[in-house]
Amino acid sequence: MNNGLSDELVIAFPNVNPAPRPFIADQTIKDSHWIAGFASGEGSFIISIFKSNTPTGYAVRLIFKLTQHSRDSELLKNLVDYLGCGRYVAAPSGYSHGYFVVSNLPVEKIIPF
Repeated sequence: MNNGLSDELVIAFPNVNPAPRPFIADQTIKDSHWIAGFASGEGSFIISIFKSNTPTGYAVRLIFKLTQHSRDSELLKNLVDYLGCGRYVAAPSGYSHGYFVVSNLPVEKIIPF
């Protein structure tokens, strides 16, 4: 979707002109209710099982993740400041997205959203 129409669609629909995406300079978070809606639509919870020095040999990590296009990196960085937890992670070179990630889930900060 962020890459525009495929060549086949451009040929099939020659009169379609894409609407320009507006630039939003102010990406500050003004309302916690907005975060609740954003997290509902874009967020995901992940359970990661990894090898550990525990008696079973494994441990579990709970992760909350929001993924957005890299043009919205400031928004994801602002989530770190607003919530006081998590971090922003840019995708590897060649990809055009980034993540807001919270591991070792602080339940009292993330679950309400």
